Amino acid sequence: MIKPTNPTQMLFCGIDVSAKTLAVAVQQEEDQPYQEREFANTPSGHKALLAWLGKWKVAVRVTLEATGIYSLDLALRLDQAEGIELAVANPKDALRFTQTLRRSKTDAADAQALAEYSRRMRFSAWTAPNRAQLQLRALGRHLDDLTEERTRWLNRLHAAQGSVATPRCVLADIKRSLAALDKRIVALRREAMELVRADKVLERRFRLLVSIPGIAEVSALRLLAELGLLTAGMSVRQWVAYSGLDPAHRVSGTSVRRPSRISRAGNRHLRHALFMPALVASKRDPHLRAFYNALTSRHKAKMQALIAVARKMLHAIYGIFKTDTPYNGQKLFPEITTPQIHTP
Repeated sequence: MIKPTNPTQMLFCGIDVSAKTLAVAVQQEEDQPYQEREFANTPSGHKALLAWLGKWKVAVRVTLEATGIYSLDLALRLDQAEGIELAVANPKDALRFTQTLRRSKTDAADAQALAEYSRRMRFSAWTAPNRAQLQLRALGRHLDDLTEERTRWLNRLHAAQGSVATPRCVLADIKRSLAALDKRIVALRREAMELVRADKVLERRFRLLVSIPGIAEVSALRLLAELGLLTAGMSVRQWVAYSGLDPAHRVSGTSVRRPSRISRAGNRHLRHALFMPALVASKRDPHLRAFYNALTSRHKAKMQALIAVARKMLHAIYGIFKTDTPYNGQKLFPEITTPQIHTP
């Protein structure tokens, strides 16, 4: 990108990212109409976008939504460009802001709303993750896909074994597929662990994660793969919103009072990675078990209580990362004391 010749002026830009295209809207002065373009979501399209933004010769503030792999390469390219300030908005926050401006839902309208977001909202610069964190996330998500595929094969095996019409060759083939998947999963987890051990920050955070009851090596890798890309300045409430574990209340006057549910407007990989640790911790950790029991005693559904435990664990992870200290349940629940073991 061309170096801005007038750094005191600002061009506000919003980019709606999809798998194949980028809808871009820019505006310099509020009373000016938006200028819009569409680019391919490819390396050549990113280059053309930077050239187009550079023709204004002013600093550019860009906002785009976090849309996983579709937005990551673009964010990395924009972060490297001179004269660009980049913010990557949580999709939930961006949606709420968009709904205050217009009801129409098109790529162009979303790009204009994101340009307005760049102008009006408090700017929080995106911090590009390092290479090890990016590789770990790619490994983690690929392992998630393989694990889901393994579950499907297990279901096929169970169904095939329950039918007398299934030939032995089919059963043998399914078992071979499962064995091959198991081998690939073990090899990739080994690669992920080597990646973690080679990075001091990741290795330290891994050790902190496994200090939490309910989080073993596999869960720690899954969590670290998703948490490693979060920016350092985020609050714990932003972490919860990012995960989609924040409660969504539906209350209006006296006639509408629906049960609260989690928003799910966040990172499903992180939510899934927290589920099994929360299930184990609600049984094994005295503090989280007491928290879970207190919720169920107030007639909360078991799944509601389990989600609350997952949310509380995310708070704990935020705390141990921030303080760089191992997990201590007493800090989360100071009123709960663990039983003392007296030796004769």
